[in-house]
Amino acid sequence: MEKIAVIGAGLIGCAWASVFARAGHTVTLFDIDAKAVETARDTVKAGLVKQRAVGLISEEPDVVIARVSATASLEDALRGADFVQENVRETVDAKKEVYAKLDRLVGPNTLIASSTSGIPASAFTEELACRARCFVGHPINPPSVVPLVELVPAPWTDPAVIERARTLYARVGQVPIVVNREIQGFIVNRLQGALLAEAFRLVEDGYVTGGDIDKAVKDGLGLRWSFMGPMETIDLNAPGGIRDYCGRYGPLYFDIATQATPRKWNDALIGKLEQERLAELPADKRPARSAWRDGRLMNLVVHKRGAANE
Repeated sequence: MEKIAVIGAGLIGCAWASVFARAGHTVTLFDIDAKAVETARDTVKAGLVKQRAVGLISEEPDVVIARVSATASLEDALRGADFVQENVRETVDAKKEVYAKLDRLVGPNTLIASSTSGIPASAFTEELACRARCFVGHPINPPSVVPLVELVPAPWTDPAVIERARTLYARVGQVPIVVNREIQGFIVNRLQGALLAEAFRLVEDGYVTGGDIDKAVKDGLGLRWSFMGPMETIDLNAPGGIRDYCGRYGPLYFDIATQATPRKWNDALIGKLEQERLAELPADKRPARSAWRDGRLMNLVVHKRGAANE
């Protein structure tokens, strides 16, 4: 099995380490922060314990964590690595700094994926000798629970690299999608952004509260979207399929789209939404609610795996 180097031992890096290790890979985590290195394996193991409790993994956490090591030496982390998952700060300068080092140290066939959620690989790989093997591998947080990963090549990324990466991610239990060329925000953020723009507009114009927006998604659209996407949804929502649906509702959606002038999220609106959320969930309760969210996501993923064979 390929050796994996995970660069950056924060929450995303540790989640990635569990993804690769539970699939049988040897993983080395690297971080310049000595404290992060010291606690990395404990963080990974804590996640594995939760995953084992709900049946997300079949091996015992002690067996999986034995495949994971942590180091403060970038050279040690990269030695013999076939695949690198980078998770450093979300700035172009930080990416350029670490990629200059990776360029000198990685093997001639090592693939390098960035977990960046918005910076295109072309912004920090153009000057590298290894640039044909660099691309974005953007996860949805946390990748140890939510399987989707967006593969976004730079203009100079070798198509064979994307195919190798797609195969690896699929083999470790992720669900890779390939973005054919770079676009700001990639795919998931643009879809989420479109929904948020309309949600904020509806709240700002007094049509609905933020709380009821949440209900509209979690108890309406989200129920279907948890096991089918919007294309399949509309294909099944008209007797004649997707063409029939577009004929029936296309004019309505076009009219709505013409009304949707882009707006900045102003401070008054943000303040209103913030107060609604604080009334619903005090700030000191967020960590517990986040843990609850992750537990529910794990159970949902386990359910979907079982239902996939139906």
